[in-house]
Amino acid sequence: MISNGTKNLIFDLGGVIMDLDFSKTYEAFSKLAKLPVPALKEKMPQVTFFNEYEKGLITDFEFRHQLRLFLNSEVSDQEIDIAWNAMLLDITRERLDLLTRLQSKYNTFLLSNTNSIHLRVVNETVFRSSGVRELDAFFRKAYYSHLMRLRKPDPEIFKQVLKENNLQAAETLFMDDIAENINGAKSVGIQTIQITSTNQILSLFA
Repeated sequence: MISNGTKNLIFDLGGVIMDLDFSKTYEAFSKLAKLPVPALKEKMPQVTFFNEYEKGLITDFEFRHQLRLFLNSEVSDQEIDIAWNAMLLDITRERLDLLTRLQSKYNTFLLSNTNSIHLRVVNETVFRSSGVRELDAFFRKAYYSHLMRLRKPDPEIFKQVLKENNLQAAETLFMDDIAENINGAKSVGIQTIQITSTNQILSLFA
């Protein structure tokens, strides 16, 4: 339920607006590394470069280099990008139409933990669904972690969005599918709803 005092909406991207399936990327990595998925998942906590890439601390080139080391495989840039992007599924026209409608009633924002390789595919997906070339067009402003040098759930990323747009936390609603990110927003006084499926936003604003 959206409270009457809500003036500002902040949306997460993956799992809220865009369908995701992380298992598809794990399966693609598994084929490249010639290792079973459970073995790859065991290695994940030992590496930091995924988070560093989402914070814009390493380049596409450095990310691919680190991923080759992680997979222990001399795969091409194209093979890496295809595997990395495999998790990104659809953004329906219905969801994009909703975002367009909401702009007339609310100040709408996007706040996504993402990276430049993913963002290119996200924008291609938006174009296929709507004919609009960039996801940014559906928001007053879109915030991407790799351009901010911050990532959720760091409270500072939420504070920056509030400050730059002169928003009151109590008048702002943040929607995300990950509990840690929800808690990060709550810590600075933002209203929150944890999203459990990408179609939930359609019913929230029906």
